[in-house]
Amino acid sequence: AILMDKKAFYALSYGVYIISTKDGDRNVGCVANSVMQITSSPATLAVSMNRDNYTHSCIEKTGKFAVNILGEQSSPSLIGKFGFSSSRDTDKYDKVSFEEKEGIPVLHDSCAYAVCRVIDRMETSTHTVFLGEVEDAGVFPHEIAGDPMTYAYYHKVIKGKSPKNAPTYQEEEPASAPAGKRWVCSVCGYVYEGEKLPEGYVCPICGVQADYFREQTEQEAPAPGTRWVCDVCGYVYEGEKLPDGFTCPLCGMDASHFKKQEAPAPAVEEPVPAGPTQWVCSVCGYVYEGDELPEGYVCPICGVQADYFRKK
Repeated sequence: AILMDKKAFYALSYGVYIISTKDGDRNVGCVANSVMQITSSPATLAVSMNRDNYTHSCIEKTGKFAVNILGEQSSPSLIGKFGFSSSRDTDKYDKVSFEEKEGIPVLHDSCAYAVCRVIDRMETSTHTVFLGEVEDAGVFPHEIAGDPMTYAYYHKVIKGKSPKNAPTYQEEEPASAPAGKRWVCSVCGYVYEGEKLPEGYVCPICGVQADYFREQTEQEAPAPGTRWVCDVCGYVYEGEKLPDGFTCPLCGMDASHFKKQEAPAPAVEEPVPAGPTQWVCSVCGYVYEGDELPEGYVCPICGVQADYFRKK
């Protein structure tokens, strides 16, 4: 068997999209990250959809879909709503602003949209690539959603702790919050400690409401550094185990594609230099100290190359 280094896929460029369609009179949709333009005349897009997603079967029946391009200022709760529940039993459009174009819902909190009619398809072992001829497209004001969101931005700024100069940054909860119970965000894994969640609380990492938090028992508390990494797109879920029926909110792969990753100690053969300069991994936050990064250096935590490190 060929030994494949799936970290190579991390070098591919991804966006973050919500694919919307209809289930009869119901609006449905899910998060996707594999969308590309195939031709310009006639304008044709391709979207890869996991066949286990309910939205997949609805596109098959409806024959139409819309690509909603999320922006850096789009509400992170959209990813929670559309990526971590199924349209089969959830109204994902509740309290979400949208309108219909060519009979398909498009989200106002996005950079742009394109409504497509399915003209062909290609099957893989787990996914269908739908080819869609664009019937309508438009953009929304830049001040609403900002620049298009990339997967790197989602992983670094929304999934990880926001830097202070980012628009999503919020002050951490006061240290005086009462200890005792632990409340875990089901979207990003952030943990709040206290007897109960404050009124109107939102996750300081991904911005979802208190409804997405659940109380964590002592038995469920994850060991420090326990992470589950998608071997296709690199999405990271933190927790002792993956929830039942979990699928990657970005690429749609099921739990079998997630590998448990314990945070290792720095390798013995790479002693930390005494120099004061710190290099911070923009993906997982690991810090390397030294005047320069060694040639060919890779992060011992998440495995990305030196290009992802920034001098602190």
